[in-house]
Amino acid sequence: MHDGNEKQREIFRTMTPQQRLRAAFRLYWSARQLKEASLRTFRPELSEEEIKATVRDFFLHARD
Repeated sequence: MHDGNEKQREIFRTMTPQQRLRAAFRLYWSARQLKEASLRTFRPELSEEEIKATVRDFFLHARD
């Protein structure tokens, strides 16, 4: 029986490069939405502009 990671690898191997790129973009934007939702929950004092700026900075400097 294959574990979850192996199944995922099999799925990605069957995808075209365009499909993989689309999946990566969907994951990226989903992660941004989750970060925004987290900030709205745990930092309710932030305005929408501050939330957008915080998320932008977080993803811009994610490698640091």
